[in-house]
Amino acid sequence: MGSPVSLVSSKSGHSDLKRSIVKAFDLIGFKPEKKLKTVVIKPNLNYYWEASTGNTTDPRVVGALIDYLRDGYGKDLDIKIAEADATAMRTKHVFTMLGYEKLAETKNVGLFNLCSDVLKKERVQVNGINLEFDVPQSLVNADLFINVPKVKTLRVTKITCAMKNLFGCIAVIRKFQYHKNLSEAIVGINKILRPDVTLVDGLVALGQYPVKLDLIMAGVDPFSVDWIVAQIIGYNPKTVSFLKVALNENLGDLSGISTCGEDLNRFKKKIPKERFPSQSLVWPIALRLLKLYTKITGDVIPPFLEDK
Repeated sequence: MGSPVSLVSSKSGHSDLKRSIVKAFDLIGFKPEKKLKTVVIKPNLNYYWEASTGNTTDPRVVGALIDYLRDGYGKDLDIKIAEADATAMRTKHVFTMLGYEKLAETKNVGLFNLCSDVLKKERVQVNGINLEFDVPQSLVNADLFINVPKVKTLRVTKITCAMKNLFGCIAVIRKFQYHKNLSEAIVGINKILRPDVTLVDGLVALGQYPVKLDLIMAGVDPFSVDWIVAQIIGYNPKTVSFLKVALNENLGDLSGISTCGEDLNRFKKKIPKERFPSQSLVWPIALRLLKLYTKITGDVIPPFLEDK
């Protein structure tokens, strides 16, 4: 059965982020058990793109989440931020380049490469296709597993958020081996890995270009989160291939899906609809300009992009 998804307006300041996370969790009634020892947080670290591009999870969101956990469940929690190597990305570099190494030192948490974890081969059939994954056992055994994806588009899948971020947990470097059956692979790994909650970083969303969305979302069911994210981005969720496969595989259920908190349309109108051919032409130039702007001003996105 689907579940509620909370939508909360948030600025990027630490205190506001923390309040927004508390509210987002409270709206969906999420409250972990008091006896927590181990927590694994899986952000979306998409190659080496900075958070200002809308591609990667902002370390400020993860930092506020860590403080929420410490305040509620004790300073001695064993918290790890986890990511897996990918074809053109290595976690040891991405943690440094995207500010997570500094965050880990400040918050006294660990950084963990899922490819170096204890792995278990899991087999699953999706849409008649047999799939095998190397599954990191830290995600399975953690007392609390929190998925922290982004709101963004992707040419191959239309959207990428909660369910696609779990695809990034597969502990093989060359994940393109799954791309010929990508929708099935996304659904397959979601059958195996079930995070306790998903906290979505929507401070900056990525459509045709990055835009300040000032949004924090939360939900306990990744399918429900993605069903709402598709609508925010401007797609009919029924046209998103991996969501259709999930429905056919009984992983997704439309009954029970709802939003709480802010009005979905408030955020939907802000996101520029993707036009994929143009992105390949203008994005390299735009990225350089955004990076320069961020470095000079310390801001995330130029004001002229905020309300378009």
